[in-house]
Amino acid sequence: MREIWDYIVIGAGPAGSVFCAKAAASLRILRLDGSFRGEKPCGGLLAPQAAEAIASLGWTMPTKVLADPQVFAVRTMDLQAEIVQSYPRSYLNMRRPAFDAWLRGMAGSGVTTIRARATGLRQEADGWAVEFRCPDGSVDTARGRAIVGADGAGSLVRRAVAPGRDILRYTAIQQWFPLEGVAPLYACVFHRPTSESCSWLFTKDGQIAFGGAFAPKGARENFEEQKRLLRERYGFPLAQALRTEACAVYRPRRRRDLYMGRAGAYLLGEAAGLISPSSFEGISYALKSGAALADAANAAARRREGEAVQDAREGKPARGGMGNENCAEALGASGSGLVHESVKRNRGAAGMGECETPVQRRRTDEAAQVFAAYRRATAGLRREVLRRRAKRPFMYWPWLRRLVMKSGVQALRRK
Repeated sequence: MREIWDYIVIGAGPAGSVFCAKAAASLRILRLDGSFRGEKPCGGLLAPQAAEAIASLGWTMPTKVLADPQVFAVRTMDLQAEIVQSYPRSYLNMRRPAFDAWLRGMAGSGVTTIRARATGLRQEADGWAVEFRCPDGSVDTARGRAIVGADGAGSLVRRAVAPGRDILRYTAIQQWFPLEGVAPLYACVFHRPTSESCSWLFTKDGQIAFGGAFAPKGARENFEEQKRLLRERYGFPLAQALRTEACAVYRPRRRRDLYMGRAGAYLLGEAAGLISPSSFEGISYALKSGAALADAANAAARRREGEAVQDAREGKPARGGMGNENCAEALGASGSGLVHESVKRNRGAAGMGECETPVQRRRTDEAAQVFAAYRRATAGLRREVLRRRAKRPFMYWPWLRRLVMKSGVQALRRK
């Protein structure tokens, strides 16, 4: 691909789609959509804070996204202690593939989308080169002045720009089964011998699904053991799976896990570590971080346009352009081979410095301004993730969870 994009967005989930929808009018954006590889495990419940984020965008969600039934209680099941309680929750039961498709469509024709999986990154003198592979196996390379990592847990962009900032990862596994004689429900399942995390069980559109987050070692065996307990003790029809889904999921534990990227390489949603460490809810953080980066990028574009108008009035030469190609060539910035390693920040990146042209310096400064604005706008999200760590003991420490469940505090009283 010969065109130079303003932004290359890797990932077409909620975070990348909101960024594209809000920034499409002022920026040239290429979006790499890897959703053709299959669905990710997801309970498909839209939390109140995610619904609030959609409302703040001024958008209305079509009813075709909603699933049947709508459940307003969560059944909490401790399989080890054999305690069950139900708690009121105001979630929207939705079809996650339909939800993602709706968000992708919000950008309209203003964004160029390619169904492809990003496979490599390389920083060059004037931005980034992204290699990608299409469903038919063909490989190509796109170039952009900035990249956006909206590619979730295991983010390629995060690994490239911040090696060493690893986050605790679980393996999420989910299976779907025919619904046979089970009343509508959404359940949160705990069983410490097989997982320090949680699992989930829900009905949706005539099927029942069971999934959970497990330590990578022995994940499938532990998943099967929980499934057996649910089947034998509670009679859930979890025998013949219709399909199986799996992916990695992050659990941020410390401040350094929350990394928003750097100038010219931005991270959104779970790729930045923005996911609840207690419930693994990540859609609200994805929507809000995508909107925050779009606002910062749009503000920079408006400043650039205003300066261009002022320069034209004063008869000054345009400040834009592709920069000094001879300088870039001398630095070897367009060398072959893709790397997955950290590079020096801002003006030092790709060996630049004294050889940096005025055009490149201006772009570097603008990227730094965008990142600074984005980081400020997401400070509240990072604080919220860290605050949610305080909820984990009540959910995941067996003795404390059982104490709360036995007390009946906030539990539903059925009449």
